[in-house]
Amino acid sequence: MSIYAFNLKYSKQLLEVYDQREVSAILDIAFEHVTHRTKADRIANQFNSFKPEENTRLEEIVVELLQSRPIQYILSEAWFGGLRLFINESVLIPRPETDELVDWIVKDSASLIDNAAPLKVLDIGTGSGCIPLALKKKLFRLELTGIDISEKALEVAKKNSDTYRANIGFKQIDILNESKWEKMGMYDVIVSNPPYVKEMEKATMHKNVLDHEPAIALFVSNNDPLLFYNKIALFATKHLEANGKVYVEINEALGKETVALFNNHGFKTELRKDFQGKDRMIKAWLA
Repeated sequence: MSIYAFNLKYSKQLLEVYDQREVSAILDIAFEHVTHRTKADRIANQFNSFKPEENTRLEEIVVELLQSRPIQYILSEAWFGGLRLFINESVLIPRPETDELVDWIVKDSASLIDNAAPLKVLDIGTGSGCIPLALKKKLFRLELTGIDISEKALEVAKKNSDTYRANIGFKQIDILNESKWEKMGMYDVIVSNPPYVKEMEKATMHKNVLDHEPAIALFVSNNDPLLFYNKIALFATKHLEANGKVYVEINEALGKETVALFNNHGFKTELRKDFQGKDRMIKAWLA
């Protein structure tokens, strides 16, 4: 089957599950992964046929896509911060909004790194390890630690760290368990993309997220949606170095409430919008 015929046939089927822009992006990712050819090359040679093994693999991918399984899980990889990361259903698929949070930390921290001592960074709820790995790629002299409640998530994070020889220290710790805090040190930067989606928001979410991404990393109770931010703020009052900063990704509908929470813990804050104009991230520091 030619590239053109394949795209025409399966785009129509995939439009039953995804919108047009998603279909185009998903097929681009699949084509490049399977054929190792760029989008420009495929367009230029769209009337050429796939190799038989390429055609077979792409048809297998389409079958899974039609079942709403995310392309990143099908391929066991996702790109974040210019890095190709291994992922599976034990961890969230890295999002562009989180990449913006990393860029904010990089811009703020670049001038703080000198030859005297490494910048100590803690990632709470590290998942795939995407945040510390992206920071390591963009900044030098970092002492990185990532914690997560999930042992399976930490296995993914460690695999990614080993791939890039990032030397990140990973620990299985539940940040909600305050008795575990005494084992932890002091940090110049504390960053987190914690669970912040309220249970009631499930009704508006896509099947590919609900059926495949880990609920433990996504959802919080409707009655206490800022649970993790309260613990992070309290933890930071005890484990943030002088002049240290906290960076968190947030629920777009709870920007003012999350700012107020940090303020109540004695922090000054900056609320920032993402590329879609939504309240998405906060920087906090002790006044």
